[in-house]
Amino acid sequence: VQLQASGGGLVQAGDSLRLSCTANGRAFSTGAMTWFRQGPGKEREFVAGIRSGAMMKYYGDSVKGRFSISRDNGKNTWYLQMNSLKPDDTAVYYCAARVRWTVEYYSPKHYDNWGQGTQVTVSS
Repeated sequence: VQLQASGGGLVQAGDSLRLSCTANGRAFSTGAMTWFRQGPGKEREFVAGIRSGAMMKYYGDSVKGRFSISRDNGKNTWYLQMNSLKPDDTAVYYCAARVRWTVEYYSPKHYDNWGQGTQVTVSS
């Protein structure tokens, strides 16, 4: 399974970006489709996720109210809409997915399928 992330870039504080992740080779219709990020010198951090079967959405505390995750089943693609971006949001953003749901969806150790990462840089 190959995950392809795209949509990163350089923006100013307060701007918006939308990231996309497309899965080639497998549909994650019953598991988890997520976004993580890793800033300079920081550990990989959970950003947002969808529990596919239940269509429930989860967010990291630092992005609640600003970011929104969604999916397009027909395209096997999920998105991360990022609004009101802050310099602290600067990081490499990774999409990740797993076939079966886990209650520890926020932990990167439970994911075997990762995208290559897309850089998001927010200037002040």
